[in-house]
Amino acid sequence: MNNKSTDIPVVTQYARTYSDPPERVRVSARGITIKDGKILLSYERNTDIYMSPGGGLEEGETLAECCARELSEETGYKVKVNEEFITIHEYCFETLYISHYFFCEVLEQGKPSLTPTEIDHGIVAQWVDIEKALEIFGGYDSKKEDWRSLYRREFTVLNKILEE
Repeated sequence: MNNKSTDIPVVTQYARTYSDPPERVRVSARGITIKDGKILLSYERNTDIYMSPGGGLEEGETLAECCARELSEETGYKVKVNEEFITIHEYCFETLYISHYFFCEVLEQGKPSLTPTEIDHGIVAQWVDIEKALEIFGGYDSKKEDWRSLYRREFTVLNKILEE
């Protein structure tokens, strides 16, 4: 796996409202899994929000381990984590979100292990056509401000994938 930060593009994005310097930094790992022209996304039924599965880095965990754990917890899929291909620095409100994106391959399907918050949000795994995902995330300007930044981040990542 490629871990040289100099080989991984870093994109910095700013929400309309952000503090500089940020009050908090949140580091996460997210998985991009594509199969048969579809991308695996987490969908929050109760908030009508899509995103790449992933989440916060825990103490003592590598970014790749975080990515595999989060995909398993949110989607139930056990994955092989391949190379990191992009990092997004996203300044939104008082937080700097540093999201590391990895390409992943499905090894097997299991059952999700959702947190109480994820259960409350109604998270389910969905395979979405890549063109449909571009349409969903491309509408980031129509989202309220707290989701606009997330959708813009996902749109940036999808476009980067399509460039390669």
